[in-house]
Amino acid sequence: MANAKTGNHVRVNFTGRLDDGTVFASSYASEPLEFTIGDKEVLPAIEEAIEGMKPGERKTVHIASDEAFGPWREELTQEVPRDSLPDDMEIEVGEQLVVEQPTGESVLLSVADMSESTVTLDANHPLAGRDLTFDLELLDVT
Repeated sequence: MANAKTGNHVRVNFTGRLDDGTVFASSYASEPLEFTIGDKEVLPAIEEAIEGMKPGERKTVHIASDEAFGPWREELTQEVPRDSLPDDMEIEVGEQLVVEQPTGESVLLSVADMSESTVTLDANHPLAGRDLTFDLELLDVT
């Protein structure tokens, strides 16, 4: 069995947890994660953790927020008048919206807060500012 290295295609089962133990993602309920080491398809710390592993090996890696999705940034939130949203749009706090920019680029926003007259939108990644723990199991290396 070969150790995983840059350029290898790998299949990995994983569970991602927050510091309080909350599971935010897991491949066990769906399909294993597949990526090529070095193609920057996953967090660099996950690529680094997988490098050198052999199929069947397990590892737990802790990733500080700065190395994961970065710090939560206040400047990525914006309060907008509720009447600036389409009349037929029903939204709730925690809901995610995809908004197309004038450039054609899509941006994912979360509804952070609402009042009678305003909606606070947050463009931070949902895991920004959070330290993460991943339990990894390398399944295949090709």
